[in-house]
Amino acid sequence: YKVPLDPQGLLELSWNVSYPQQIVYFQILIRDLRFGLLFGMSDRGEFENADLAVLWSDGRSSYFGDAWSDGKGRLHMDSQQDYQLLRARRAPEGLYLLFRRAFSTCDPKDYVIEDGTVHLIYGILEKPVHSLQAINISAIHRGLQRVQLLKPNITVPELPSDMKTMEITAPDVVIPSQETTYWCYVAELPDSFPKHHIIMYEPVVTAGNEALVHHMEVFQCASEFDSFPHYNGPCDSKMKPERLNYCRHVLAAWAMGAQAFYYPKEAGLAFGGPGSSRYLRLEIHYHNPLVFQGRRDSSGIRLYYTATLRRYDAGIMELGLVYTPVMAIPPGEDAFVLTGYCTDKCTQLALPAAGIRIFASQLHTHLAGRKVVTVLSRDGRERQVVNADGHYSPHFQEIRMLKEVVAVFPGDELITTCTYNTEDRSHATVGGFGILEEMCVNYVHYYPQTQLELCKSAVDLGYLRRYFNLVNRFNDEEVCTCPQVSVPQQFFSVPWNTFNRDVLKSLYGFAPISVHCNKSSALRFPGEWEKQPLPIITERLREPVPHCPPTSGSQPAAPIPLNLSELQR
Repeated sequence: YKVPLDPQGLLELSWNVSYPQQIVYFQILIRDLRFGLLFGMSDRGEFENADLAVLWSDGRSSYFGDAWSDGKGRLHMDSQQDYQLLRARRAPEGLYLLFRRAFSTCDPKDYVIEDGTVHLIYGILEKPVHSLQAINISAIHRGLQRVQLLKPNITVPELPSDMKTMEITAPDVVIPSQETTYWCYVAELPDSFPKHHIIMYEPVVTAGNEALVHHMEVFQCASEFDSFPHYNGPCDSKMKPERLNYCRHVLAAWAMGAQAFYYPKEAGLAFGGPGSSRYLRLEIHYHNPLVFQGRRDSSGIRLYYTATLRRYDAGIMELGLVYTPVMAIPPGEDAFVLTGYCTDKCTQLALPAAGIRIFASQLHTHLAGRKVVTVLSRDGRERQVVNADGHYSPHFQEIRMLKEVVAVFPGDELITTCTYNTEDRSHATVGGFGILEEMCVNYVHYYPQTQLELCKSAVDLGYLRRYFNLVNRFNDEEVCTCPQVSVPQQFFSVPWNTFNRDVLKSLYGFAPISVHCNKSSALRFPGEWEKQPLPIITERLREPVPHCPPTSGSQPAAPIPLNLSELQR
């Protein structure tokens, strides 16, 4: 796997994963070596409390070592050297450093490499330093890159001989000279394009823009409309036609560092044919922190499709919380948890007797999301994690193929939990579509497709009203819980003392829920879905115990001298 670390492309990271050894092999290409490099991992991309591999030079000698930074950002040599240097070699394009690191080292100063997002950090030393401790991390050129290091080891299915390709790409747009742009472009399938199966897709990134194209998605528009206006411009522009908000059905999603996405050999994603819109919307997130001007781009996604339909149509189902303001997060919270339920009653009614197979998943929250996990529960016992990201970032969303396919049967429950941080906010954050509102969603990709398109929940509104009444009775400040005031307004007027926070937390943990068990037509399956009891979980999954490599292999706490004198500028 390969990803540029910095926006200029001076540092390029490649890596391989050995699951039998539980080791990641890293290779960094430094195109323009000055006096060293910091590379490492931290909880959310901070340079404090980080786990680092450091190459540094005092102008005469060079050294490589495993280090860590404390809460003030000061560097210390690690007593256990777990970043193991394997090779340093010079090539015409720059210096290659090859080193390895176990997933888990059982060193309290080290980061545990897990399945989800990893925040990689880098820093470039532009002056000589006489020791590791002399490096001032606040004064160096530094940055952050998010990747999924532990990609699933999936065998690529054989592709059919009649496979065709279609590129949905931006039409040579000029990337705006600002840090963040979401660009929207409407493409159209040919007239009377029959039903096909998408069987794989991959990114098409314009050469030279690898560090600017952050992520891309292709959406299919709603079939209820005969036509959609053509548009090519920023997604947040006032000129964007309102109707493009109805282009929300994800066909493909790619984020930096992701490879090609393959459908399992039994299934393909249907597009074209009757009941399917001819209009597609490409959305590209450009990340241009150096504010380059005049860069042209024709990036996008290449779809591989076949007219020979596979045995099953793949489907996409939404799990988690309904988009509603009744689910809210108080301000000033470091880890507030909300949970959405796909209940046994819904799966019993909507899933076929043979069940469905989930093979991929895309987690989604807005800016306050920090962790997302979906767990499969059967007969009150948690059985399997469907997808989890303990270092989730709303700035890095991709469809991830699962390491193993998850079978879901009628009567199973799918429970999605999101953890939020609102320490930088002074008002409650309510659920909704706005970027400063919140979501908790897992889009699961599965086969065979069923009528169930959305299986989510939210707290019962009547119980929330009781909460507002209670807040009213216990607080001196008047909280307007009059029915004519909206739920967001009521949340904004709550004085957030510990009592009101704790009671809201408790309410979400016991109050009955409104379940949305919806068909693709946005109609609920027939049944009673209001005031449903929360699923009772009698047995939780055990936290995985980290596998520790034998300590005898670790080297003592001393940096490795390198003869890089001829490599200095």
